Amino acid sequence: MELIDLLDEQTRARVLTGFDEARERPVTLRANTLKSSIGEVCTVLEASGFTYRRVPWYADALVLDDVRERDIWNLDIYRDGHVYLQSLSSMLPPLLMGPRPGTDVLDMCAAPGGKTAQIAALTGNAAHLTACEMSNPRADKLVHNLEKLGAANVNVMRTDARRLDEFFSFDQILLDAPCTGTGTLRAGDERAEKRMTRQLLAKVAKSQRALLDRALTILKPDGTLVYSTCSILAEENDEQVRGALKRHRDCEVVPILFEKPSSDAQDGPRPIVLDQATNGPCALPVLPHSNALPGTLTIAPSRLFEGFYVAVIRKKPRR
Repeated sequence: MELIDLLDEQTRARVLTGFDEARERPVTLRANTLKSSIGEVCTVLEASGFTYRRVPWYADALVLDDVRERDIWNLDIYRDGHVYLQSLSSMLPPLLMGPRPGTDVLDMCAAPGGKTAQIAALTGNAAHLTACEMSNPRADKLVHNLEKLGAANVNVMRTDARRLDEFFSFDQILLDAPCTGTGTLRAGDERAEKRMTRQLLAKVAKSQRALLDRALTILKPDGTLVYSTCSILAEENDEQVRGALKRHRDCEVVPILFEKPSSDAQDGPRPIVLDQATNGPCALPVLPHSNALPGTLTIAPSRLFEGFYVAVIRKKPRR
């Protein structure tokens, strides 16, 4: 695995163990509260003979063991858009964004639309959403999913988000950037391994930098950007954010914490607290590394989770 060799020995060992565990990853889904409630979804699953586990850190998420995705495809709640099959890791960026009703929100790389629809659900369709997708086939899929899931107030732009005019400005931005996908590997997937080369890393790193620069340019003062990838490589994650902060001196990391700080007195932005995320079977498997950017979050691949990275960046208010 060419790119995995970039990791230090201890991290590489843990990641490889996670890839092996991922062979048995269960089905995970999100109740789509634009059309249903978690209680109604659970009732249907129980009536259909499925067992599930709740996810303490996200009330709308469920884990279904001993189930295949095709079993869910046969249910009316899936066909009618009452649930959305989504990895637990990919549910984190919209949650950490904390989208607010009435705000202007941009999803820069939106297809196939799961996170866009999650943002719409978290705001009860009360945010003004713009979703960008440069690929026409993927944009068609995006539009289909948003309609199926009942996401409203969404303007789909078939454009490269790197070229968004500075005329635009947004209160909140999600940049789930194109990446190598090193966090999504499962042991034995030789085709995926062959795609993950240093050439791919160089290509996506260039795109990530351009997208970050555009995002931080069109972010409003006192606005927040959530940057995420399904990679566990520092070159796509902490190093990208560090570089962006050097180029945009009016921006800073908003710390992601798992418990409330002991004192309200603090310098810098108010942390984002992800409650109940470190205990129990659905605890986030945090992947520490020696050069981690404080306040950001790297998730190790495991049986339940894809490898993932999230950083929240705030543009400082004008003085």
